[in-house]
Amino acid sequence: MQATMDAGRASSRGRGPRRAPHAPPASTAPLRDAREVRAELDEPTLVVRAQEGDVHAFEELARRHQDALFRVAVRITGDRSDAEDALQEALIDGWRRIGTFRAEAAFSTWMYRIVTHRCTRQLRTNRDTVPVADVGDQRAGDGSPERAAEVDAEMEALGRAVAGLPEEQRTSWVLREMEGLGYAEIAEITGAGETAVRGRIHRARTALAEMMRAWR
Repeated sequence: MQATMDAGRASSRGRGPRRAPHAPPASTAPLRDAREVRAELDEPTLVVRAQEGDVHAFEELARRHQDALFRVAVRITGDRSDAEDALQEALIDGWRRIGTFRAEAAFSTWMYRIVTHRCTRQLRTNRDTVPVADVGDQRAGDGSPERAAEVDAEMEALGRAVAGLPEEQRTSWVLREMEGLGYAEIAEITGAGETAVRGRIHRARTALAEMMRAWR
């Protein structure tokens, strides 16, 4: 019996001590929120995820572009409430139609197209009203109350002038002059040829120059 135990101990020493499996070391980094992870993904990846049915990926895309889209909607409709409605409907449309997006243009261009379409529908629905377009928050002058009031009045006059443009001219002018988009991208957004876009913007500039002559 003793010989058996000694042999067993010798055999055990030969094999070495049995070691308990080690658990992986605990990470000292805090767990990251899924929203933080999505915020770091590039746009093509988010688009693919959205097309696979990930609504949170689409929400991240919308978050990245909503300020610019809302700004365009306000400047086209001339009414913040109408712009909010148009943007909300455009985002719903975008989610429903994300499967049709083929990345032939930028996602922002695709969404601009949906938003401007919705804004045009808003304008046609509210054609009995003449909104005052929000053309920006530019402030200039010497800072005096008199100059500030003058600038405000000029911006209001410009807003009314923009609101009075035909829909196609207004949309093209806003996208070019207020958003700084190129003619080719505006053509993609509006569905018009680039030559037509240039013509609309030229006519809009001419009309606005005439309407704003008193402010020169």
